[in-house]
Amino acid sequence: MKAKATIRLKFSSARHLQTVKASLLPEVNKSVYGRARVALGNDGDFLILTIQADDTVALRSTLNAFLRWINSATNVVAVLDHSYQFGNHATLNVV
Repeated sequence: MKAKATIRLKFSSARHLQTVKASLLPEVNKSVYGRARVALGNDGDFLILTIQADDTVALRSTLNAFLRWINSATNVVAVLDHSYQFGNHATLNVV
């Protein structure tokens, strides 16, 4: 591996962190990233994203993809929290 990045992102609660982490695991477990390897962990309320790549192009593209997915997941959590606070209990049925 020639390029590596470790990103630590702080979450407002352990529940939010675990929700986002669980949403990313299917992507982490895919073996599609031939030029990059991804690991997820946590330390308290911090999500730890580690990417090792063959080159900086693979590092950048993988990092951008995961940061977009993290942003999307945190936005969904925020909307659901807001909805729950105002009595609009949303339910999600997965088929």
